[in-house]
Amino acid sequence: MKKIHILILILLVAAIGVIMSLSVNTSTYAGFSEAEASPGREFHVIGKLAPGKPIDFDARKDANSFTFYMLDNKGAEMKVRYTDSKPQDFEKLDQIVVIGKMKDGEFKAHKMNLKCPSKYNDEKKPAEFSDKGYESVKN
Repeated sequence: MKKIHILILILLVAAIGVIMSLSVNTSTYAGFSEAEASPGREFHVIGKLAPGKPIDFDARKDANSFTFYMLDNKGAEMKVRYTDSKPQDFEKLDQIVVIGKMKDGEFKAHKMNLKCPSKYNDEKKPAEFSDKGYESVKN
């Protein structure tokens, strides 16, 4: 086999590998309306807990599943079923990213990324700290 044939074969295998790796993770960020329009496709939905809606979790019945209502960034509300254990202080979250698919009229999430509220607020920032970095304390 000539060197040029080996090089072409290696480039062909590399191209097939790149195409296959790109097609594996085809999930995109969207709202619940886009997820409802494509029920078989995986989406990342960013939002927050719907205020006043229940969080259904019973550890005796099923410790690896719970449901809650979530508002996406566009204001659409959807029931979300998460198939893992309930995170600690789930009710105090600022933002949630659920990853999953629409099925049977609800969003079935298999992964969740959480953004907890910050305990550091601008009004509580000590005087010796600035937005530029640490400044030495003057006595």
